[in-house]
Amino acid sequence: MSPTAMSLTTTSRLPICRAQDPQKRPLPSAKATPPDTTEGLSRRRLLQSAGLGLGLGLAAARLPAPARAEASAPPPALAPEDATSNRMSYSRFLDYLDAGAVRKVDIFENGTVAVVELDDPALASRTHRVRVQLPPGLPAELLRKLRDKGVDFAAHPVEPNPGLVLLDFLLNFGFPLLFVATLIWRSITMNNNLPGGTGGPNLPFGLGKSKAKFQMEPNTGITFDDVAGVDEAKQDFQEIVQFLRSPEKFAALGARIPRGVLLVGPPGTGKTLLAKAIAGEAGVPFFSLSGSEFIEMFVGVGASRVRDLFAKAKANAPCLVFIDEVDAVGRQRGTGIGGGNDEREQTLNQLLTEMDGFAGDSGVIVIAATNRPEILDAALLRPGRFDRQVSVALPDVRGREEILKVHAANKRLDADVSLAVVAMRTPGFSGADLANLMNEAAILAGRRGKDRITVKEIDDSIDRIVAGLEGTAMTDGKTKLLVAYHEIGHALCATLTPGHDEVQKVTLIPRGQARGLTWFLPGKEDPTLVSKQQIFARIVGGLGGRAAEEVIFGEAEVTTGGAGDLQQVTQVARQMVTAFGMSEIGPWALVEPSAQSGDVVMRMLARNSMSERLAADIDAAVKGIVDRAYEVAKEHVRRNRAAIDSLVDVLMEKETLSGDEFRAILSEYVDIGKEQRETAARTELVTA
Repeated sequence: MSPTAMSLTTTSRLPICRAQDPQKRPLPSAKATPPDTTEGLSRRRLLQSAGLGLGLGLAAARLPAPARAEASAPPPALAPEDATSNRMSYSRFLDYLDAGAVRKVDIFENGTVAVVELDDPALASRTHRVRVQLPPGLPAELLRKLRDKGVDFAAHPVEPNPGLVLLDFLLNFGFPLLFVATLIWRSITMNNNLPGGTGGPNLPFGLGKSKAKFQMEPNTGITFDDVAGVDEAKQDFQEIVQFLRSPEKFAALGARIPRGVLLVGPPGTGKTLLAKAIAGEAGVPFFSLSGSEFIEMFVGVGASRVRDLFAKAKANAPCLVFIDEVDAVGRQRGTGIGGGNDEREQTLNQLLTEMDGFAGDSGVIVIAATNRPEILDAALLRPGRFDRQVSVALPDVRGREEILKVHAANKRLDADVSLAVVAMRTPGFSGADLANLMNEAAILAGRRGKDRITVKEIDDSIDRIVAGLEGTAMTDGKTKLLVAYHEIGHALCATLTPGHDEVQKVTLIPRGQARGLTWFLPGKEDPTLVSKQQIFARIVGGLGGRAAEEVIFGEAEVTTGGAGDLQQVTQVARQMVTAFGMSEIGPWALVEPSAQSGDVVMRMLARNSMSERLAADIDAAVKGIVDRAYEVAKEHVRRNRAAIDSLVDVLMEKETLSGDEFRAILSEYVDIGKEQRETAARTELVTA
């Protein structure tokens, strides 16, 4: 058989490894001497089945001599992509390895790719290079087979990529250096922009700048006409407005303009509203910010912001600076965790320095507001800093009525609505609470499809604000009966005890955590001074529900519904003993003022100077007051059992009794005035 015939025979087979780029693989030699041994014939058949037989060898034999000489030269070291474009499966590679047709193996890319040199049994110098994708992890069996067959194999490291190396360097070193350089540049630039080139905020990214909201011509939309219920505070602030408008009038008389005014009062009483009204009336530049905006986690930021704030204020004098919640920065020094070096105390020291550095005619007035004046540092309150303290207390009945008129001006009220009655029903409400009340009533009227706000919406809004949302009505049963007797017990004991407020209504509609409620209507004037008789009457009324449960259903049927009543009663009785001196112990103040402070730190630092014997006497006095009030309440229930049963029947049917309906039914069974006089006589005898 001639070589040409053999070439035609092999070309009819489908090759497993195809040559995709003939220029890149080594060229075969011109001569081919087939082996005579049986082992050589088997290798030849194996190569022919892969398309690597004599056909390729004869094709190479037809090349010119220079090409054959170039093909016989050893190939240079290339990457696996450049070494060959022929590909072979891993299983076929193992077959060649078992047949001994593998001469050399080069491993690249961390053991995932191999370039294999295969022997051509037909031509002595014939070599084929193919690419094999290895399994992950470079199997140990493959290495063992390569050693057993005596195959020369080598692993080549991955060539480093200069671009990746440069990118890694930039990420690790370049960007941090650029960030530091930016901080230094910004600090230098900000210092150069300041007058004189020194002082003032020098922190990057504006950390040292004040966050105060500045209005050159304040347009707050609020004047003194919009502020009601704080007439005394308005009078003081009208003088402040005059100071800002015409300071020369007071300076001519030798008067010194106040440097600071401190507003003190509970939350929601209108401190911020007053500051806005002053800005609106005076028409001077207005800076407003919160005390918490001075404090940051970085040391020195707060002090820098204080310097920046007062520098801007002096540049825009006369002006007004309003600091809300000044206790966030003005807390008494020495109570912090970091001693005298923490950020808050440094900020306070800078604030004290800036306020003390004002000239007499600077025209800058600082107004601060807080609801915890007892924790402020004494240096902040001395004359020359906050010269005036204006108390903004909770409004009285007349003040609440004026506030309600302000908030009801843009609302459509029914003709039956009396703001005076609403003011009587809302003792202890602040201006913010009253504004919320009128808003809730308007929302409720709109939800019910009404075009006007009626008394019903206002009453429901008061109940919602004080007690919570209305719950699902209870079904008739033992629980509802127990709640009815409990609430009637409250109303009865309060009505028959002299000194207690009148019953406004009794209801079985659940609200919040309460299954039933009894509402009382204070007098026309809020009592600024409360007598011992009035306090004792409140304790009796608070224990009326528990007394009704015990007398009517028995001690075994007493429920947990009176837990809140007992807490309030115990607290009031303890105040009678320790704060008001209304017990047999005597008129003593038995509790340290700092221990009664609302601040947790001040209570922890309070000194306990009370002896064990005095503490036992206080507990005995509190128990005696509560026991006497409980006996009076149980006596009311026993003497008026028929009236209680009748009231419970009506309440179970209607679920809500007004105060007038309650007193009308009770008057059918007992003379209320006579019963109150008898109760007062019995109470005096028991107390004596």
